[in-house]
Amino acid sequence: MAGYFVLKSSGDHFMFNLKAGNHETILTSQRYKSKAAAQGGIASVQKNAADDARYDRLVAKDGSPYFTLKAANGEVIGQSEMYSGTAARDKGIASVKANGATTDIRDEA
Repeated sequence: MAGYFVLKSSGDHFMFNLKAGNHETILTSQRYKSKAAAQGGIASVQKNAADDARYDRLVAKDGSPYFTLKAANGEVIGQSEMYSGTAARDKGIASVKANGATTDIRDEA
């Protein structure tokens, strides 16, 4: 099963999650002030997900690896969950690369 985006409202803001085919969240967006801006964020993921240079591989203060996906202008489009190790984080990046171009957008907003 292919991945998909879930677009939803969060209070008076909008956000999206990219989910893998197994329904696990692999990327979470920032909160946007408008639905159109969140849809633009999805388009940015679709455009940038395949480019390895767009990923920052990071480590949280507690030592947990995670990653962010950035647009060409350097702005963060989305962030992963915290992973147990770098291999798991790298699998998460591979999953975003594989699923990020999907056009399946489930509008729950």
